[in-house]
Amino acid sequence: MRTWIAVVVSALLAACASVSPPPAPSDSRGEHLFHNELFAAPSQRISAEDVFALSDEMRQYLGSDIAALQRTFKPQAALLKALYDKGRLRLDYDAEMTRTAAQTFAARAGNCLSLAIMTAAFAKEMGVPVRYQRILVDDAWSRSGELYFASSHVNLTLGGSQYGRVLDYADSWTTVDFLPPGETRGRRLRVISEETIVAMFMNNRAAESLARGSLDDAYWFARAAIGSDPKFLSSYNTLGVIYRHHHNLAQAETTLRYVLDIEPANTEAMSNLALVLNDEGRRAEAAALMARLKELEPYPPFYFFNLGMAAMQEGDYRTARDMFAKELDRDAYYHEFHFWIAAAYLGLGDIAQARSHLATAMENSATRKEHALYAAKLDKLSAVRSQ
Repeated sequence: MRTWIAVVVSALLAACASVSPPPAPSDSRGEHLFHNELFAAPSQRISAEDVFALSDEMRQYLGSDIAALQRTFKPQAALLKALYDKGRLRLDYDAEMTRTAAQTFAARAGNCLSLAIMTAAFAKEMGVPVRYQRILVDDAWSRSGELYFASSHVNLTLGGSQYGRVLDYADSWTTVDFLPPGETRGRRLRVISEETIVAMFMNNRAAESLARGSLDDAYWFARAAIGSDPKFLSSYNTLGVIYRHHHNLAQAETTLRYVLDIEPANTEAMSNLALVLNDEGRRAEAAALMARLKELEPYPPFYFFNLGMAAMQEGDYRTARDMFAKELDRDAYYHEFHFWIAAAYLGLGDIAQARSHLATAMENSATRKEHALYAAKLDKLSAVRSQ
């Protein structure tokens, strides 16, 4: 399982690129897109206030372990040592759900967004300035059943000192990242607001609820995401998908066209709109949209993977291996690609390659459950190899 946490000291903030957000739509909050009457009340509290709230356990840790380190180190250094030094919290990377700061601390695990939120929550309580950044790399794709998810990457920078609203740039800043340095070094970034971080959190929760089939919760999380940052367009795309799965096709179409009015080349919204049009029986319109999509994106995410899965069903392990290898050329660390190419190699009788890719799948698994599953399969394959 990947547990990289890179801490990089940077004093040259001006070297970081800041990209302006898209222009605000005429209806900047998209209020006409909400249809509360179609959904039951959420099964849990959904509040932006909970995202960064410190638990009693966190306050106790702040007053004991972190306070003790502050006798020797500056606040930001004390915080990083308390959270990420080996032998202390022993944090794991776990993408099963996006957690609040308190949930991340309690579980000692989280995805990159959860870990960033927990770190920021402590920093804000200590008076350490925080800046959030979205790293401009290609989105990583994953899937759950028939749903496909695009994941972007965020990190944060902790400032040395702040006087009122003035930041002291003479003091060093520290960037905290949860990916290996080689994956983000030299990448451009966009500075984002805390409102956008909350929108990302709510949008993640919406997608996770959708994957579980909890459509009512998914709707309210998506609405909360839009309320936090109306310019974070991924939330509208998620809302459109929720409407489609809730069989509200007219509302889905309106929402997805809203995204395309702002970003006409948004391939995620375009792909989802084509599905909605097809559901409505508007085959010609759907086909025209798919043709446009093919021009923009001839080989969409999971294109070769789906070809590989079809070959696996036919028992054509050689073709399956080649198709999965093409996907690995585009996303070298996605665990499912490594798992299925391992299966193809096993079908070809190449136990050594199968075991190697299965081990890589385990190392790059996104959740503890997946890690345990791949570990069990690797044990079985190791037993076969020993025989």
